Amino acid sequence: MTDDKRPQIVVLGGGFGGLTFCQVFSDPRARVTLIDRQNHHLFQPLLYQVATAGLSAPEIAQPIRSILADRQQVEVRMDEVVEIRPATREVITRQQTIPYDYLVIALGGVTTYFGHPEWEAFAPGLKTLEDAVRIRRKVLLAFEQAETATDPAVQRRLMTMVVVGGGPTGVELAGALVELARTVLHSDFRNIDPGQARIILIEASPVVLSNFPDDLAADATETLRRMGVEVHTSRKVKSMSAEGVELDNGEKVESVNIIWAAGVGANPLMRQLGVELDRAGRVKVNPDCSVPGHPEVFAIGDNASFIQPDGRPVPGVSPAAMQMARHVARIIEEELGSPGRDPLSRPAFRYWDKGSMATIGRSAAVAWIRDIHLTGFPAWVAWLVVHLLFLIGFRNKLAVLVQWAYSYFAYKRGARIISQPRP
Repeated sequence: MTDDKRPQIVVLGGGFGGLTFCQVFSDPRARVTLIDRQNHHLFQPLLYQVATAGLSAPEIAQPIRSILADRQQVEVRMDEVVEIRPATREVITRQQTIPYDYLVIALGGVTTYFGHPEWEAFAPGLKTLEDAVRIRRKVLLAFEQAETATDPAVQRRLMTMVVVGGGPTGVELAGALVELARTVLHSDFRNIDPGQARIILIEASPVVLSNFPDDLAADATETLRRMGVEVHTSRKVKSMSAEGVELDNGEKVESVNIIWAAGVGANPLMRQLGVELDRAGRVKVNPDCSVPGHPEVFAIGDNASFIQPDGRPVPGVSPAAMQMARHVARIIEEELGSPGRDPLSRPAFRYWDKGSMATIGRSAAVAWIRDIHLTGFPAWVAWLVVHLLFLIGFRNKLAVLVQWAYSYFAYKRGARIISQPRP
């Protein structure tokens, strides 16, 4: 323990929100402790490329300690939070109890299965590096098993991949899987033709990318189908097993590879706060992003349900989490300079919508930037610049950009190694 008497700010989570807070908070009158169960910051927008063998895991992750090495007032602890006690202003981890004067909850979201947790065994989500490596292993292993299978029915099942959820993650996954099968693996096998693999995208809404304007959603659907993805809209998963999925219209799809990209909820720890939550388990925060009844506790990113003055919710995207983090950092800095300041005088958070983007394949994407709608290569370039140059907290952004761009275009063979987990 330390004898430092300065106010203690505890930040939970080293994702975009938590990391941004630690980077922008510079008041020497307080000390900051960042807690994350992983030692790295993960650039989640490129996680699907690890899952589809386009990039290797180290290329989209950076040690948190390295990123925050020059932030002397920030202490990083690799630990797992098990309990939050607002009444006593304490955070309980696997290893210790940590008191706080301010708490910033930026734990990120978790995969949800809409009341069917048993589906997780058959359809992994895509939130962590472990998820991505697991998916990549299963996908590549399926092609290897199909190569040696003698039953055509078994080969078809092994070469059928189902993506559930037509949001940005699902669209990106489906497009990347098609490119993996038809561009990368097409000449690697002798007994099967990877180009005959079926990639099926299932979406419950009438269109994919339902939060995009109609013209961009339609363009994305057309592009996916042109690439070879079987897009099934207005369809829900009724049941799931190791053999495949059954849809609500009775259709059955046999597959050993099902990937879940349909639901994201808040961290379950939010339930311990004893405040009102929305359907996804997010805290209905005050206008300043604080937790009702606890002005010293802030929830940001995927843990916060924030309704804008126009009635629209702030989307659960990394730019929103980063903007919330900056807002909270300013509030705390101001209050450290004016002790006893009334929390009711805090400024309200205002979200600046920078637009939405989704990449569909190499040189194919859709982008919605205010009133500007982009498709194809221009949208892909915009996606590349925004995601690889401006969002990530790595020090040498240009070097990372060059490295990732090369890996993405060349599809390095190292990313296609199948690593077997220990029994």
